[in-house]
Amino acid sequence: MIPRWISKWRRKQPSAPKMLLFDFDGTLGDTFQVGFEILNQLADEFGFHRLKVEDIPRSRAMRVGEFLSFLGVPKTRIPQIAKRGSSELGKRIHEIALFSGLKELLTELHQRGYRLGIITSNTEENVRAFLRNHQIEMFELIRCSSKLLGKARMIRSALRQAGISKHEALYIGDEVRDIEACQKVGIRIAAVIWGYSSTESLAGQNPDALLSSPEQLWNVLAAMQGEECCLNKRPD
Repeated sequence: MIPRWISKWRRKQPSAPKMLLFDFDGTLGDTFQVGFEILNQLADEFGFHRLKVEDIPRSRAMRVGEFLSFLGVPKTRIPQIAKRGSSELGKRIHEIALFSGLKELLTELHQRGYRLGIITSNTEENVRAFLRNHQIEMFELIRCSSKLLGKARMIRSALRQAGISKHEALYIGDEVRDIEACQKVGIRIAAVIWGYSSTESLAGQNPDALLSSPEQLWNVLAAMQGEECCLNKRPD
């Protein structure tokens, strides 16, 4: 039996993608713990509230603007804080793990001829260091911006650069803002539940698919090619 979300997607958009665009933080790199520590370090430096451990589940359900307001982050300081945060992360990039199962997935996707890209609000220096550390330097395109809410613009720009239409691409991300940006552009999105936003908040935005493991991306791709599939099984 084909899962309901796959059946819905097949009816909605049957064409297979040529390019897969990945978010970085929370999708490829497990930056949460280090990011949590850096956030509280910057809270002391810039004078906003520290994030308490008990507030983490609540924060996962917040949009970016809600989260910044919750912490009392001054809007005028956001660019400076983001820049400092990326700089501190760069010092600890060797600590950032690649989520389990992704190296095998990315390697096989690349071998099968899928074009791969990254769109992130982190820095290119951090992303490239991470890719080197984990020996996954197969991404032809990396687009970065320190703007937390400018992802739709980056997606459009990346598609133009790659010569790909929005119907030929699939975005894989972990936050509500990823879904909102993709829906604004008109690109399909598979939201992963192992990142920053809660499963409930992601599902509430009606992404094209919710992935509980990297291997489930094969189901999505199989469904988009009109193939029968079952969960966690790769198409032959």
